[in-house]
Amino acid sequence: MNRQRFANWTLGYLMLAASHTALADKITVTPMTDEQAPVIARHIYGQFSEHLGRGIYDGVWVGEDSNIANTRGIRNDVVAALKAIQVPVIRWPGGCFADEYHWRDGIGPRQQRPVRKNNWWGGTPEDNAFGTHEFFDFVEQIGADAYISVNVASSTPTQMREWIEYMTSTGQDTLANERRSNGREQPFGVPFIGIGNESWGCGGNMTPEYYSNLYRRWAAFFHKNGSNFHQQNDNKALRVASGANNLDTNWTKVVMEQAGHGMDAISLHFYTLWTGDWPKRNEAAATEFNQDHWFEILYQASRMEEVLQAHEKVMDKIDPDKRIGLYVDEWGTWYNTEPGTNPGHLYQQNTLRDALVAAISLNIFHQHADRVRMANIAQTVNVLQAMLLTEGAAMAKTPSYYVFKMHLPFHDAKLLPLRYTSPQLTAPSGKFAAISLSAALPKEGGVVISLANSELTQQHELSVNLGDLQLTNVSGEILTADSLDAHNLPGKPETVSPSHFTGATLDNGNLTVNLPAKSVVVLRVR
Repeated sequence: MNRQRFANWTLGYLMLAASHTALADKITVTPMTDEQAPVIARHIYGQFSEHLGRGIYDGVWVGEDSNIANTRGIRNDVVAALKAIQVPVIRWPGGCFADEYHWRDGIGPRQQRPVRKNNWWGGTPEDNAFGTHEFFDFVEQIGADAYISVNVASSTPTQMREWIEYMTSTGQDTLANERRSNGREQPFGVPFIGIGNESWGCGGNMTPEYYSNLYRRWAAFFHKNGSNFHQQNDNKALRVASGANNLDTNWTKVVMEQAGHGMDAISLHFYTLWTGDWPKRNEAAATEFNQDHWFEILYQASRMEEVLQAHEKVMDKIDPDKRIGLYVDEWGTWYNTEPGTNPGHLYQQNTLRDALVAAISLNIFHQHADRVRMANIAQTVNVLQAMLLTEGAAMAKTPSYYVFKMHLPFHDAKLLPLRYTSPQLTAPSGKFAAISLSAALPKEGGVVISLANSELTQQHELSVNLGDLQLTNVSGEILTADSLDAHNLPGKPETVSPSHFTGATLDNGNLTVNLPAKSVVVLRVR
């Protein structure tokens, strides 16, 4: 689609209809002009990798002497899979782990690195084989940006400053030369640094007032490029403040008011839990669940909308120009762990239901693209709502992985806002929309549309009037399965993967979509 043509198309509209019967409920969608539409940052499709269970060890790192194919100790199959979905950013080393992590433990000869107890996640020994150099090797092999979470709760501003200088210094100072002696001549690229993690909880049990004071102190020694008396420092990273949990808007308000001038973004954590109640998170299983559990989890995922609205309302009062980004740097499903696995390792299966959670969440992030500029699903491999599951040399791509792959056209695309009314479904805790959708204008032209139908048996018909856009071709992919808990196993044939979608037709600018039950569909209209 010609972008200038769209920019001038101010009188056009899209008409969508969704129905249980032939009498469709009319849904009118009015798009913004091209100039007004925010960009859906590719970093919304980010990942989170913590030293937790088999997330790093076995999941990413197997060591150079492993029989599993690797490059400098990093699994080739995992790298190839993550490159295929163009992972834009990975947050590391935590999570709760980050606020006990001391970066010097993870540099230098591996055989000389100390072994620590992972107090947060099962008491597992941490041998620090995967440290700073290994992490950057990992993200560089993938082609992703690095998002470093620094230890605030049990560390000092000096340790933060020295780690940043070790990673980014271009000079002949001792820290830069130490990095060189450890095998890295050029500085590492560090676009994002989080100052603390969950400081209200595992990151120190702080009040927002206390954390705000602490943040200002740490930010003073961050030495961001151009921020200190116009000095040209090597550190170009955006500063990310530790943000709120769920609907705790008071945390956002206090931290933004008291420390907002020294941050570029603030984080937010929201997990999809059974009944939305943290103590009850282990009452839901990842597989072999009933219909109530299907609807409840999808309802809880849909609550991301109200959570974002609540925090954005606070942020807009303090920062009306939207200078400060909102990073949802932990999100995803949290169920009981798989039987026979260490409960502290948070290993869970990933099913068709999780694919719907991913699609619903991504559609919501798209709608908030003016403020939400990063999101990091928890986690990349073998932990919670993982992209990939490994078992020895075998690897499985999960349904959530395939949702991310289907949505590649949304990376850095212009949002096409949609106003519509969906039929409602009933979960034990409330009602939510049966249909979730979003649309965007990819760089290469045309329109991309994401659709998710949470119904168990009911197909919906949608009609789209594309006006005078003169688009002539529609293609798409669908992700669905017969079983509610359909999932893929490492080393076994896949039971859930995308297939060509034949339920969309385009006739003289009128797009008709027959959207099957329990499905995710992504359409390209050109």
